[in-house]
Amino acid sequence: MKSNSNLEKVLESGKFAVTAELGPPLNADREVINRKAKILKGYIDSFNVTDGQTAVTRMSSWAAGLIAKEEGMDHIIQMTCRDRNRIALQMDILGAAAMGINNILCLSGDHIKFGNHREAKPVYDVDSIQLVKIVKDMRDEKKFESGDEIKGAEPRMFIGAAANPFAYPFELRAERLAKKVKAGADFVQTQIVYNLDRFREWMKTVREMGLHEKVKILAGVAPIKSLGAAKYMKEQVPGMDVPDDIVERLRAAPKEQRAKEGINICVDIINNLREIDGVAGVHIMAIEWEEAVPEICEAAGLYPRG
Repeated sequence: MKSNSNLEKVLESGKFAVTAELGPPLNADREVINRKAKILKGYIDSFNVTDGQTAVTRMSSWAAGLIAKEEGMDHIIQMTCRDRNRIALQMDILGAAAMGINNILCLSGDHIKFGNHREAKPVYDVDSIQLVKIVKDMRDEKKFESGDEIKGAEPRMFIGAAANPFAYPFELRAERLAKKVKAGADFVQTQIVYNLDRFREWMKTVREMGLHEKVKILAGVAPIKSLGAAKYMKEQVPGMDVPDDIVERLRAAPKEQRAKEGINICVDIINNLREIDGVAGVHIMAIEWEEAVPEICEAAGLYPRG
């Protein structure tokens, strides 16, 4: 074992893993975190605490994670390169490890232009691939990025990265995953899967490269709450691939039933993903709709855990 992570234990056992996202609030109210954690508890193996998603100021991922940890749950802190240089990143990694955080997801971070402080200066001292390598070297080599030795306890973390099978150019997406695997990623969470055909094509290349044997792949899924949300993701969100049949399925449902149909679509996608060789689990992204996660897990046969 590389860490004391429940997620690592589940994945190494060969069980189909389930993770979900928990979005910190736009304030200092810890009860928001407690409420969301109680909803997710028992239905997932680990949860992501997002790090300033959409570049909007929120409670920090490590602080929100420690609050949720009081519920006895395994969690993953996201850490973005957008807001920290390599010194700050390594400081936070040490601090998180000292507080018993065993999983990290290394991200570049949504660009400043999407957020509420557009005059802020983005850092991007290192990118997400370099951050994966930094965490791996701290853990396995007991070395800081500078080459200095870590004298004492090293951070024993299970290292995650993100992958987008749908971004342009598609032909290079598996190659980018290979770079993250080489850097030291232990698990990967993908962009939301709506286009199953394109995802299967990506996974075929991943298997041909043998990457599925080196890293645990958790496919991203998400319920769609409304027809407007589906159209927005299809037309306005870079790197998203929402096929017409998904939009039409929501359009055909009565307006008052569209949220339920969005959950049904998510369950159908999960059932298809479980049949794809190399998919080790799913990552459910239902930020600000955490109440949907238990229903999804039960309908997809992912509950009870264990």
